[in-house]
Amino acid sequence: MQTETPVYERIVLKLSGEAMQERGARDNISLTVVRGIAERIKEVRDLGVQVAVVIGGGNIWRGLSASHRGMDRTTADYMGMLATVINALALRSTLDQMGVETRVQSAIDMRNVAEPFILGRAIRHLELGRVVIFAAGTGNPYFSTDTTAALRASEIRADVILKATKVEGVYDRDPNTHADARLYDRVSFTEALTKRLQIMDSTAFSLCMDNKIPIVVFDMYKPGSIRDAVLGRKVGTLVCDEPSSDLKIQAT
Repeated sequence: MQTETPVYERIVLKLSGEAMQERGARDNISLTVVRGIAERIKEVRDLGVQVAVVIGGGNIWRGLSASHRGMDRTTADYMGMLATVINALALRSTLDQMGVETRVQSAIDMRNVAEPFILGRAIRHLELGRVVIFAAGTGNPYFSTDTTAALRASEIRADVILKATKVEGVYDRDPNTHADARLYDRVSFTEALTKRLQIMDSTAFSLCMDNKIPIVVFDMYKPGSIRDAVLGRKVGTLVCDEPSSDLKIQAT
């Protein structure tokens, strides 16, 4: 039997808060969906890959949208950070039940439920095969969880950020409103900026570009997508320092 060898040793998996919900369901967190995510993380961890996770909180609270409705932005953003902790604890509990040692590190001090974020400790956990979930964003308002993923990836020297989305990858235009939208196989950081492709917010994208951290944007709901990505198989869109191989797939 041929051994499958990952092309990445240490990854940051970026999940949106909505990834914790069933499509079309009203529950903030579906334990069935969370278990499915945990199984995919365990599958990758069992390949010997060091896995860190950053989860958004949009399934529970969106600070930016609340601020647009009149709430103080700083307060709204802190509420959003707390929502990410709820999601992190749900994922940790599920992983623990599956026998995967997991640690939640929070950028906001709440020692009864999570460790404080300490870089050296996070790296040690990863080296010991534990999954580390980074919660509470950067600990500061006005920064997205995309920026958290880029920052933590830079700090732990991750090989890649795997950005899970609801679409297959990066398109030249919104595939939900344009039937002729086309999918990029690969795109460089410079091309993404020039073509104004909305991959991450500008702060997060700049961090990845400056620190040369590639980003794989892929469909979270496609079976085996995380495993395929870490094994170097064609999944979604690769955003990196190299020139793109142009558009490849016609949207259906």
